[in-house]
Amino acid sequence: MRVNKYISETGLCSRREADELLAAGRVTINGARAEVGAKALEGDEVRVDGEIVRLKAAPRGARRHVYIALNKPIGITCTTDTGVPGNIVDFVDHQQRIFPVGRLDKDSEGLILLTSNGDIVNEILRSENAHEKEYLVGVNKPVSEGFLAGMARGVRVHGQMTKPCRTARIAKFGFRIVLTQGLNRQIRLMAAAFGYRVTQLRRVRIINVKLGNLRIGQWRNLTDAELKGLLPERTQW
Repeated sequence: MRVNKYISETGLCSRREADELLAAGRVTINGARAEVGAKALEGDEVRVDGEIVRLKAAPRGARRHVYIALNKPIGITCTTDTGVPGNIVDFVDHQQRIFPVGRLDKDSEGLILLTSNGDIVNEILRSENAHEKEYLVGVNKPVSEGFLAGMARGVRVHGQMTKPCRTARIAKFGFRIVLTQGLNRQIRLMAAAFGYRVTQLRRVRIINVKLGNLRIGQWRNLTDAELKGLLPERTQW
């Protein structure tokens, strides 16, 4: 995370005050002077005026891992490569090392999960587990019953037929779709097979986790109830 945030979360001072410390040359990372905007990685030694500052230990009984729901804006890329402008890791800027569970296209918005627990990723993404993901989709022409029925039956995408899914019209130019797989740009390609162009795509649910009233660009920690529905019993929290 950015070192000003790291310092503020140790309780030493506010983030703005930490920026002033950085500008004054009073902060070092691993012995080297830290500039404004510098980042501290896990295991780095951060000092202010020569004194080591550390994040407070999590209270006993706290979760072992981080589980986050983010309302991803359009333009953010679901990659852990911090060399990519607008990458999701820098956007969230969490104090722990986290990564997205699956992906959501750069030009799509809505719910995506991020976690520090690599053990759950395959469990959630494995297609044979038939985990549902729900989307609201806007298109460029009126939604017809034939279009919805065709989408629900399956469409040839990337050389394979998509799995049957559920669809429903929600507006003249909009529909709801529930998938149990996640092929690259699947909904856009499915719609294109029927001559439709997707103009807006928002994911609103992953299994039992709903986007709800979470505003675009905001994230929240998953609740215990959400985790119990999302994770297998054997997975460590």
